Amino acid sequence: MDLKKSPELDQAEATPVQLTIGALAKAADVSVETIRYYQRRGLLREPTQTRGAYRVYGDAELARLRAIRRAQQLGFSLDEIEGLLVLHEERDRSRAREAAQAKIVLIDSRIRHLQEMRAALAELVHCCEKAEAAAPCPILRALSRD
Repeated sequence: MDLKKSPELDQAEATPVQLTIGALAKAADVSVETIRYYQRRGLLREPTQTRGAYRVYGDAELARLRAIRRAQQLGFSLDEIEGLLVLHEERDRSRAREAAQAKIVLIDSRIRHLQEMRAALAELVHCCEKAEAAAPCPILRALSRD
């Protein structure tokens, strides 16, 4: 299916989205309090447009909120995400790429550390399985050492 020619997308583009904060939260799979927190931090602007007594959010806010959530899922902190959003507004692809590459290096380091932790725990489990029943638990003995 060609998404560029999808009638649903054509209709969505023709009709701007107008969401209350609750509907925005649901659409982005976050809580209303998360949206308010992002607004206090300056990651998400408060809308000026209102519908009656309600502020309404549009496609841009929904896209930005989803981008924040995806960046968090990729391991970026809110401070890092704030920097990425600025780079997006400035269209600075090279600095955004550098930030992503730095995150990859950090993730690789964490993976190595987790693999080392796993190997150490696996060795302790192996020792525990081979130890005599009357002997102290090798896992607890290893954890209590300085």
